[in-house]
Amino acid sequence: MPQSDAFSLWDALTSSGDLEGRSLHGLESRISLSDLAERSSLGGHYDELCDRSVVLATDQQFASALALIELDGIAQRIVLYPGDLPREHLPFVIATAESDVIVCDQGVPEVSALDIEHVIACDKGLTASKSQRGAQRQTEWVLLTSGTTGLPKLTQHTLASLTGAITPSQSRAKGIVWSTFYDIRRYGGLQIFLRALLGGASMVLSNSQELTGDFLTRAGAEGVTHISGTPSHWRRALMSPMANRLKPQYVRLSGEIVDQGILDNLRTAYSDAKIVHAFASTEAGVGFEVHDQLAGFPAEVVENNGNNLEMKVKDGSLRIRSNRTARRYLGDQCATLADSDGFVDTGDLVELRGERYYFVGRRDGVINVGGAKVHPEEVEAVLNRHPQVQMSLVRARKNPITGAIVVADVVLKSGDNGDTAAVVPILKQELIEACREALAAYKVPAAIRIVPSLDVTASGKLARASG
Repeated sequence: MPQSDAFSLWDALTSSGDLEGRSLHGLESRISLSDLAERSSLGGHYDELCDRSVVLATDQQFASALALIELDGIAQRIVLYPGDLPREHLPFVIATAESDVIVCDQGVPEVSALDIEHVIACDKGLTASKSQRGAQRQTEWVLLTSGTTGLPKLTQHTLASLTGAITPSQSRAKGIVWSTFYDIRRYGGLQIFLRALLGGASMVLSNSQELTGDFLTRAGAEGVTHISGTPSHWRRALMSPMANRLKPQYVRLSGEIVDQGILDNLRTAYSDAKIVHAFASTEAGVGFEVHDQLAGFPAEVVENNGNNLEMKVKDGSLRIRSNRTARRYLGDQCATLADSDGFVDTGDLVELRGERYYFVGRRDGVINVGGAKVHPEEVEAVLNRHPQVQMSLVRARKNPITGAIVVADVVLKSGDNGDTAAVVPILKQELIEACREALAAYKVPAAIRIVPSLDVTASGKLARASG
């Protein structure tokens, strides 16, 4: 792909000349990509958008998808505001990104109190008025990620850094339809959106108001062939009786630690699909993909750097330097994104076992049991291997002696009748014994609770909080 200053998403989309037959599908809307060539979702508001810092704050990601295609190369900066993020953060985001335009689909109720110059509605139906789409400049893309103060961090990318890991096939496969459980305004979903557009495919967008079973049914009906999500997304999907409506050729996981249990379950459910898990983060970009359907990743992935990508493990943490990493954080309150050598510390801890690295958890998620460190994900991986367990969440519970103890909430696979008085004690004992065999004594849960479901954040990750 061209990487010049004149490079824009619209240029990349139209350069292949294969827009016919491709489309974007929302819950209630569908747009042919060829229609975007002559029409506008932004009503032709070129003067208000040109060289501006634009906050894209639509209610639905379908509207965001249309606006992104049109804004790149026109706006000086695009700030992707996820639909799940509280609108109370808008003033902070606007001030930090020095934005003077908001693009919305159904209006922003708080707009009268915002220091903003223009409010532009995104029309999902498209209008005949066409914006001047020439690549006038290289637009900054700003993605929001969680911050330590409760306010989001604003992470600056370019289209080149976002597409650094995407290499469209020289002979594009026909008939590919992508989808993702992610919101495309977050890094994981945006990667799939760009992969679909630049790879010659159509895309089916998820909707936050849609039940998992309904989305699976719609994705199956739309002929989705390639689909991605976090392990938690996939565990919830496999719990649905509608999981068999999907007939994927390619299944992708990212965003959380991928344990062997979920890989095996996906291989059983979708035996004809290629199953891949990838490592990526908003700050570090895409690191690598694993194709062997095994948890962890080969040590040679770190040792054999190339293609403008370098990785190393320092103090147990995976660090990445590449042309895919974010350029910087916006705002004075944020720390430096990379170290003096240009490496981004992902905060993901890995452990080398033989010739393979395994993720053991996040540095900021450690449970301290009397001075000993427990990574919740390590315990969850053991619990999730049990044939009756669908998913689990390990957390800390305060203890007057050790400071904290390890406890676990477990969701059973449907049809296992785990709520009966006879089965539960036996199952809990089996899980405790499995942990005792695989883990140090201080990592073994002191209590296990069988629950009907677990909360998942809007970004598709387990909602972790101390109990």
